[in-house]
Amino acid sequence: MTTCPRCREPLASGQEYCLTCGARVSDDGGTVSRPSLSSGWTRRSAVAAVVALLGAAAAIAVTNDSRGSATVVTAVGGFATAPHSPTGEAPVGPSGLADWPTGADGWTIALASLPQTGGRAGAVERARAARAKGLTQVGVLDSSRYASLHPGYWIVFSGVYASEAEATSELEAVRRTSRTAAVRRVVP
Repeated sequence: MTTCPRCREPLASGQEYCLTCGARVSDDGGTVSRPSLSSGWTRRSAVAAVVALLGAAAAIAVTNDSRGSATVVTAVGGFATAPHSPTGEAPVGPSGLADWPTGADGWTIALASLPQTGGRAGAVERARAARAKGLTQVGVLDSSRYASLHPGYWIVFSGVYASEAEATSELEAVRRTSRTAAVRRVVP
């Protein structure tokens, strides 16, 4: 029976590690030496690191433009054409409230969603109250007529916007009058 060269605890035959101190033990009872820097994996790792650093330096050198700052172009999502009426606002219907432009898809701010079982009168009342608080382009949508909305509700809306970003930029102002306002996409 051999002993660990580090802590002198007894080792069983064929034991590769000392159970007391964790030292790796060779077959002949001595401690296994650490791999040197000239071993295969360390040399390959060092070469790979040098190649990576040279590649990074070359990429920086190639892309470094000393002629001035480059123009950054940012793409913004949205529609190719904005839904609009000839006056630039949502058309006003017979009830004095805004109507959604016929056949147009776009974005709006939903002020309230009321079940249709309660009747349209409640939604019209909410829309008129929102107009009295200073909101513009306030109207009522029948959600059953639009694929993007859950059917069976009267949606009290404010504004017709070409993109989600436009609607979102107005959301904070609308929430001053309607805390539950949310941006919704309207697709016929």
